[in-house]
Amino acid sequence: MIERQETKQRMSRIVKHNGTIYLCGQVCADATQGIAEQTQTMLDKVDLLLTQSGSSREHMLSATIYIKNMADFAEMNAVWDAWVPEGHAPARACVEASMARDALLVEISVVAAEK
Repeated sequence: MIERQETKQRMSRIVKHNGTIYLCGQVCADATQGIAEQTQTMLDKVDLLLTQSGSSREHMLSATIYIKNMADFAEMNAVWDAWVPEGHAPARACVEASMARDALLVEISVVAAEK
């Protein structure tokens, strides 16, 4: 069975199937901030969605991070490294990409297992 939450025309915020949770791309709460703040508020949103879907950071399977400028890679990683629980790092990819809005610096897509 496939369960979709907060479904709109283009996407669902959460899709669950066979114990796996797929989150749609998450961006920051305030695009006027720098990379560290954008990364932190983006990850805060991931936390909320994981909790809402019956999972947590410790259950992340994979993450794909899209970063506007690789010059921000180290600063983004500092926030990421502090957020990921030790011993629970997911499979991860990070690519430089154009963003849907010019002010956005980072976006993430996460797949996790249910608790």
